[in-house]
Amino acid sequence: MKAKRYSDSFKAEAVKLVRDQGRSISQTAQELGISESGLRRWVDADAVDHGQQPGLSTAEKAEIRELKREVHVLRMEREILKQAAAFFAKENQ
Repeated sequence: MKAKRYSDSFKAEAVKLVRDQGRSISQTAQELGISESGLRRWVDADAVDHGQQPGLSTAEKAEIRELKREVHVLRMEREILKQAAAFFAKENQ
């Protein structure tokens, strides 16, 4: 079963219900038909993004994911270049 994706605006509104209106996470999650653990993650991420608790912000997490992808590509390219260099070194002997 694939996890359902929610828009950023939906997440922001759900967090706003908890933060601004003082509703409990469990009550809000039940009313919105979403998982309590998912809403809790959104509330925690919002707190980190707004400097209210320590941790990596959403932007920092996205940057780390992108850098990991880039490192993966660079490592593959380096391996290909090593193999090509070894191939041409053998041919020139």
